[in-house]
Amino acid sequence: MLYWLRNSKIAMVGLTIIRLYLGGLWTMAGLEKLTTPGGFDPTEMIKMGIETPVLKPDGNKAFPLYDWFLNTTTNHGQSTDLFAIIVPFGELLVGLGLIFGTLSLAATFFALIMNFVYLETGVISVNPTYILLEGLLLIAGLNASRIGLDRWLIPMLRQRMPWLHPSKTHVEDI
Repeated sequence: MLYWLRNSKIAMVGLTIIRLYLGGLWTMAGLEKLTTPGGFDPTEMIKMGIETPVLKPDGNKAFPLYDWFLNTTTNHGQSTDLFAIIVPFGELLVGLGLIFGTLSLAATFFALIMNFVYLETGVISVNPTYILLEGLLLIAGLNASRIGLDRWLIPMLRQRMPWLHPSKTHVEDI
């Protein structure tokens, strides 16, 4: 199955459709936040994540490190300006990277991170579906972006940065 995902032309077409679908959704989400009158305000979501964290069945916080991170970076939900910039631009850049197939594995990785962050905040929504599709893209590797700009960008980067070339890394050399 893994070999098929990474090498099949049929899989390449299917993965491209998934990549374009996710890219369109991420781009629209980012644009919606950027064009919101008055600007995007993540305060309510962050306060929800702080005040009502996801709990384990025993009543303890399910994600204590994330809770600490939110409290520390937002001054207990009082200063969310950084997130008001990072979230919409992050979503837009991830979406464009997926649509154009440019550094699409990195874009998929950051999309996956954002989906897990939303889940840790307590927002279920479409995040599990996105995580499943993004995981498929990551497992497929570069076959997911062969129909895209990565077809030319990755070989160019590997030529200029030899440590990125998979055949140059041998277990014996490490």
